[in-house]
Amino acid sequence: MSVSDQAPPEQPEGPDHSAGPDRSEGPDRSEGPEGPEGPEDPEQPERAGLTPRQARRLRIAAASVLMGAAAVLLGIRLASRSSVLVVGVYGLLLILCGLVIELSRRGRTRLGSYLLGTGLVAALLMDVVVLS
Repeated sequence: MSVSDQAPPEQPEGPDHSAGPDRSEGPDRSEGPEGPEGPEDPEQPERAGLTPRQARRLRIAAASVLMGAAAVLLGIRLASRSSVLVVGVYGLLLILCGLVIELSRRGRTRLGSYLLGTGLVAALLMDVVVLS
């Protein structure tokens, strides 16, 4: 017997056999551009909040409803008594609503929300304090 006959048999090479117990058949997932967990899942869960487009549309709708309500209130107030203050207060509220709609269209929804809330409170205070 020769030395080559007494050596342990080598494992055959090929895709059917692994080189050892610590190796996997697929590519190593801890390396590469995918990261340690593999490629990103295209079906990620949705965010809990509104998307920017939904927020813009919500602000536009809120400002439009408020604009319509301000126009109706302006008509009612002018019917009961015509005053420059009435036209001024509700006219400024209408202008503010238009400004909020334009800001929302341009993506400034947070600023538009602050202006809409502040303008509504100011108009209601002016209505109660000055016009009464």
